[in-house]
Order: sequence, then C-alpha cells, then structure tokens
Amino acid sequence: MLNQELKDAVVARVLSKVRTPGQYVGGELNSVVKNHAEVLGTVCMAFPDTYALGMSHHGLQVLYSLMNDRGWACERVFTPLPDFETAMRAEGLPLYSLETFTPLSQFDVIGFSLQYEISYTNVLTMLDLGRIPLHAEDRTADDPLIVAGGPGGQNPELLAPYIDLFVMGDGEPSLPIVCDMWREMKGSGLSREEKLAKIAAAQPWAYVPRFYTPIYNEDGTILEIRPTRDDLPAGIRPCVIQDLEGSPLPTKPVVPFVETAHDRIAIEIMRGCPWQCRFCQSTVIKRPLRYRTVETIVEAALESYRNTGYDEISLLSLSTSDYPDFERLVTRMSEVFTPLGVKISLPSLRITETLKKIPALLQEGRRSGLTLAPEVARDDMRTQIRKPIDNKDLYEGAAEAFRRGWRKVKLYFMCGLPGERPADLDGIIEMAETIARIGKDVTGRYADVTASVSNFVPKPHTPYQWNGMKPREYFHWAHKYLKSRVRMRSVTVKCHDIERSMLEGILTRGDRRVAAVMEEAWRRGARLDAWTEYFDPKLWWQTFEDLGVDVPFYSQRERPVQEVLAWDHIHIKYGRDYLAKEQNRSVVQLEAMAGAV
Repeated sequence: MLNQELKDAVVARVLSKVRTPGQYVGGELNSVVKNHAEVLGTVCMAFPDTYALGMSHHGLQVLYSLMNDRGWACERVFTPLPDFETAMRAEGLPLYSLETFTPLSQFDVIGFSLQYEISYTNVLTMLDLGRIPLHAEDRTADDPLIVAGGPGGQNPELLAPYIDLFVMGDGEPSLPIVCDMWREMKGSGLSREEKLAKIAAAQPWAYVPRFYTPIYNEDGTILEIRPTRDDLPAGIRPCVIQDLEGSPLPTKPVVPFVETAHDRIAIEIMRGCPWQCRFCQSTVIKRPLRYRTVETIVEAALESYRNTGYDEISLLSLSTSDYPDFERLVTRMSEVFTPLGVKISLPSLRITETLKKIPALLQEGRRSGLTLAPEVARDDMRTQIRKPIDNKDLYEGAAEAFRRGWRKVKLYFMCGLPGERPADLDGIIEMAETIARIGKDVTGRYADVTASVSNFVPKPHTPYQWNGMKPREYFHWAHKYLKSRVRMRSVTVKCHDIERSMLEGILTRGDRRVAAVMEEAWRRGARLDAWTEYFDPKLWWQTFEDLGVDVPFYSQRERPVQEVLAWDHIHIKYGRDYLAKEQNRSVVQLEAMAGAV
C-alpha cells in the first residue's frame, strides 16, 4: 500500500535538506502498515507538534492501537519542523502519513489530538500542507472528516472555523463511533453537512461548530451560543469511559528511530483525580475517578517491555500516589523490573505521608531526580487554591529520598495566582533552600534543587475561569524578585517564558473572533510557538493590533460570574454551578487573606 512515488520524491529531494530526517520516514518497530483496500476505513492520528513530542504522548499510542485493532488502517502524522515544511512546499509535495506515505487529503478521517492551546497554528500548518481546505465550510464530500479532541480543545471556539467535529471527553469510546458512522455514510448521497448533523444529533458529546452561532452583546461579551438546528442540544456533554480496567492498554507501542522527549514505556494506571484544586483543568474534565488493577498494570508493563526493550516504565495519572493500591503496585513493579535493569518512574506524586515511603518501595537501582509539585509554599495560599499539603510530608519525603540515593529535586510552582503576595514568592525560595539543606544534613552535601516557576493562566472549566491573568509587568517583576532572593548555589530558579504565557492567556479563553488573528499570524509565519527557537511574540502582538483585537479583554479582564463564557455550552461533570460556588468561596478566602496581611 506504500505510496512509493511520494516516498522516493521525499527521500531524493527533501531529506538531505532537513535536520533529523529519521522523523519523516516511518518504518519504526511496532508501526502498523495495512492495505487500504482491505480495511474498514482509514484514519490518520495527527499530533499538532513535533515528532519528538508526539511520539512521547501516551494517548496517541492508545488510539493508534485501538483503531488498528478495530479493522481500520490507523496511521500517524506530526507537525514538521520549518525546514521540512519549506522544502516540501518548494518541491510541491503534500504532507503524508508515516506508515504508507499517503497524503492527508486521501484519508477518510483525520484526528487531531490537542494537548495545549499554543499548538493551534500547527493544526493549520498540517491541514494546509496536507492539501485539505483550511476552513471547514470549504470542504466537499471528498475531503476527510476533521475531528479534534483532548485537553487543548476544552474551549473549542478558536478552532471552530477549521474543525468539522470536536469529540468532548474520553476518546477511546467516541473516536471509533465517529469513524464508523462516517464510513457507513460514505456513498450515501448525503451532503457533508447532513452527515455531520446525523453524528451531532446521535451523540451528545459530538460538537459540530457550524451548527452553533455565538450572539454578542454591544459591549463585546457573549449573549448566548445558539444551536441553529432544532435537533441539536444547547449543551454538549463529555463522553466518559466508566470501566477503565476494560479499556485495553497499548502493549506494542511504536518505538521511535530518533530521540524523543520521553523514551520509555507509559502505563496509565488511573484516570481522574480525587482532589479539586481550583487552578487545575484536568481534575475537572477527567472526572470521575477510575483505575486499573495492579495485575493488569504489571502484566501490560511486562508485555510492553518484551515488545520494545525500553529500560524505563512510567506509571501515569494526574496523581500517581493517590492510586488506591499504590504501595502494592510500586512494590510489585519494583520486584518484577528491577532485576531486569528497568527503572520505574513515578511522575505526578502528591505530597502526602506516602511520599516518605516511596524511596523504600523502589528497590535499589538507577536513581533519577525527585519531581514534586507543591504549586505554592504558604498554607493560606494552599487553602485558596484547594491543594492541602503539609510541608512536613514534603521534607520527610525528601530526606528519605536522599538517604536512598536521590541527589536532585525539582519543584513545580506557580506565580501570578489570585491574591499572590511577596511573602508567597519568598516561600518558594525558602522551601527550595530548606530541601537543599536537608540534603546536606542527610548526605553531607547540599542537594541540587530546581524551582520551576510557571506563570498562572486561568483555564476554562475551572473556578478561576472568571479571574483575570496578571499583566506581563507583574510577571517580569515576580521573576526578578524570585531570582534576587536565592542565597544558595545549589538552588536554581527557572521561570517560564512570559510572552508565551501571555499568548496562552488569550488563546485559552478567546472566542471565534480571535480565530481570525490566529490564522493571520499563521499566514505571517507563526510556527511551532511552543518552541523557543521558533516563537516570535512580536509577530503575534502586531497581528492582534492590526486586526483590532483587544488582548486584555480576553486574558486580563475580571469577569462577573454571571457572564456567558465562550465555552459555557461545553458542560462538565459537576456543572457550571459547582465552578461558580468554588469561585465565590475563593473570593471570600482572598478577602480574608488580604485582611490578615
């Protein structure tokens, strides 16, 4: 089924002109190649960022395995680096799938996995280079169905002009349904719009933007988002897997040829989070809490190891140490994999009493750094963000890790949260330096501690969705202040890029009026904005100015709770009333904090 002519052209005329050509040739271990004439349909999983990031994403491997096991030909495509895009355009060649070099325009379905809003322009690059009409309204019956889902699509309005159908919620049950319905209507004589309407009417989690129209007030706020058809609901509800244990894990993940962000096996042990941090979108959109059994996890990990040869296994969830049988799981994984020379990685550890037990649960082996996310350092701010942790647990856990061979600690914090004070920033440095000194007390040598500080961006579907984002001047001050407070050489403060955070602030809470700016910025050359070497903030701010879009209106304005938000028609499990109640409680707590200073 290989499109040999296109492959030969790429190899002969493009690959010698680009860096890391191995990411564009396919053929990796465990990749699946099928004859398109012998399958139910063809779907290409599109990750709107580089191969190095996309091949590290567990969800892509899950859907790839799932659709190939269902009798479809499921293939992959990633955003090319600018040198590859330029060379392909110069040679007049289309973007293609890695498995068969099939141009994107020849697939039945293209499925975009949206992980973060900064990747939106990459979607446009892939559609255009794949020779698919950019705007959904310009596509004909012969064009692929363009589907999108994932955490980066929780406010779908910026991509509304370009995506045919958004899948809200879990992709494992919903993507096969969409693909099968689209395939069954092939050759039916129905128009593209009629096909989309049938899916939208049948599935409460299928959002087709062309069937919903925003109505604006005179002041620019939204009056309502109105369905244009009587057979469609006013609100979209997420698709939810009730039985995660029954949802198969990919045990033959594709093994990349080139270095990627995470070269390891990933096993999702639990979906959802028992905590309700006010800043966190994931804990809201991934409810309810579901988990797999220890036996299923260990078995899948062992089979994946045999099929790949990786020497590291990562146990994934929003809060890994909250897995209900955590100690038995880690002990069992360590017993099975330490003799094989395989390291067990535990990201997303919650700071509880369990933390000090973890080093003892893992048998002796290679030690990497301990990564933890306190987010803030003072107790009253923890109450405000609803992340109740105890510094005693953090310090005891770090001490035990140092005793058992760990030497580095990375701490994740946020700055710019509602009600933040200089004392909160002081607390970040105090916590980092305290851990460094604990290392000295335990081992005789100060521990290397990195405090990674992100700039808070209020997200849709969180209690903070009505809050304004701090202006760039505040973040410049806060970053300078933090670095000026460091007194120990073994402590490093790393702050996220401010301009990228400011862009994220409008992309995450914008509406369809901002889509025109995004498209124009892309046409002016915006590419791979998550990458420092490609991100051009001046291009973006000039485009906003030229098109007359008020950035602070979207990102920095405090919004009343009663205001209709661009994503209000996308419902969550607990509903908008829950978020409003939490926001109102937050306001009361902020007033108490201010009064105590």
